[in-house]
Amino acid sequence: MAPTTRYSLVSLPVRIFDDEPLSVLSSTIGQDNGEILKFSIPSFKIGTLDALVQHADDLTKLNAACEAVVSKVADSLAGILDGDEDKISQQKMVNDKPTDSYLCSFQWNKVRYRAEKPLGELIENLQKEIQNVDNDVKAKFNQYNTVKTNLSALQRKQTGNLATKSLTPIVQPDVLIQNSEYLETHLIVVPSSARKEFLRSYETIADMVVPRSALQIAQDDEFTLFAVTTFKKTSADFLHKCREQKWTPRQYKHVEGGKEEEQRELERMAREEKKVWGEALHMGRSGWSESVMVWAHVLTLRVFVETVLRYGLPLEFVCALVKTTPKQANKVKTALDKAYSYLGGNAFGRDKRGRVTKDDASLASEMAAAGYSAGDGNEYTAYVYYEFEFP
Repeated sequence: MAPTTRYSLVSLPVRIFDDEPLSVLSSTIGQDNGEILKFSIPSFKIGTLDALVQHADDLTKLNAACEAVVSKVADSLAGILDGDEDKISQQKMVNDKPTDSYLCSFQWNKVRYRAEKPLGELIENLQKEIQNVDNDVKAKFNQYNTVKTNLSALQRKQTGNLATKSLTPIVQPDVLIQNSEYLETHLIVVPSSARKEFLRSYETIADMVVPRSALQIAQDDEFTLFAVTTFKKTSADFLHKCREQKWTPRQYKHVEGGKEEEQRELERMAREEKKVWGEALHMGRSGWSESVMVWAHVLTLRVFVETVLRYGLPLEFVCALVKTTPKQANKVKTALDKAYSYLGGNAFGRDKRGRVTKDDASLASEMAAAGYSAGDGNEYTAYVYYEFEFP
């Protein structure tokens, strides 16, 4: 199994670089720790400071929603493909590209999301789209699970033991007393270990059981099926006493052509399951593509809004995508903190060994100024930084 890729988006002001920014960033984190790629971000309409702070909050929530939907789509694909990693990876395509290729060559979709629109409108559109993806995928996979459950139930009726399987192909109509005013036949499933006890006592556990009426109809590894005749007026008591003895009454009524009808229904449900399976797979594939695309655009907006809040105007910044692994991600973060913690002003300092430290009081002030709220689930850094990975 290939190692998981972890990504991070880093935005820094151009003014801090004396050389080509991406080259400097690559040297800062070290080539062995991760790969640096340019991540293009359009020039959006900035709006007011109050609006930007609200957008930052909305995007934090939307990012969490996108992550949740992507994860649910991944789980749905894994379920329908029985956890086969090769088959799952074949479905995780974005615009007919592998997910990694799409992200590493990401370009803002200017046709679908026009950059000149207000940020609030773009965010609202992305919210609607991720919700639609979630609803569509959930509905189709719920349909598939229902059909699959129904098919499994029909298959169990054909292949289960005598306590659960259909009796239609087992019980012949001539063993049943039908249309009698006084008598009726009951089908009783008895554990094979209790067969002798049943034959010894069935006549006496209730009144008006027809003597010697027990007829063995079928047997499997666990159970024996008997037909027993009683008078109708004592049937309820007989069945109750059978249940007390852990003998299972089976409800059955002979229907002409029932065996053939059951087989036709099984075949019909098998065709339906195959059809809906294909539809669910297609929906999972398109759901993955759509949800990852929406998430990438949300991340782009997060970086832009946070960059404006953090570095101010004129807006001159560079955004890079760092491609690494979970194991190396901490080294990447440590290297970035060491190089750029000074951007946090009084919120970040260094101890006697040169390690980056945080001043909680100053940090709270910086977070408030940047639009962060306590407990929003994000670690505040001295620079714009978002870490994520795909399931």
